[in-house]
Amino acid sequence: MNFTNLFMVDDAATQQPGAGSLLTMLLPLALLALVFYFIIYRPQKKQEKETADMRNSIELGDVIVTTGGIVAMVVKITEDMLLVETSGNRTKIQIQKWAVSSVIEKANEPDVKEVKDAKRMDSGVKMKSKEDKSKKKEEK
Repeated sequence: MNFTNLFMVDDAATQQPGAGSLLTMLLPLALLALVFYFIIYRPQKKQEKETADMRNSIELGDVIVTTGGIVAMVVKITEDMLLVETSGNRTKIQIQKWAVSSVIEKANEPDVKEVKDAKRMDSGVKMKSKEDKSKKKEEK
């Protein structure tokens, strides 16, 4: 019996399952990487982009909330710093832009009440106010 022929047969038999085994090991890892990408990495990058856009769109007069919970109005903006004014006695604090967690009220946005009043005026329905009644009395 020739032992070299036995070893050659064993090598040929082990090579094919080994190649299939490598593929079956890498396929679940690749699927796991895709799952992590679509469930964790991609939404996190999207959230970071939205937060960066919000912080870059801050304007003078905006009312913001810091990560520490301070509610303040923006007074001055520099490249990476904000000067904000808090409370009734107008205390000014300088903070970094990354410390802004949200914008409560934009400076150029009209109030909800003003928008509703404008829609009523546009629809042709005019609401009478106390000022309108006093003007009519003065005209008489």
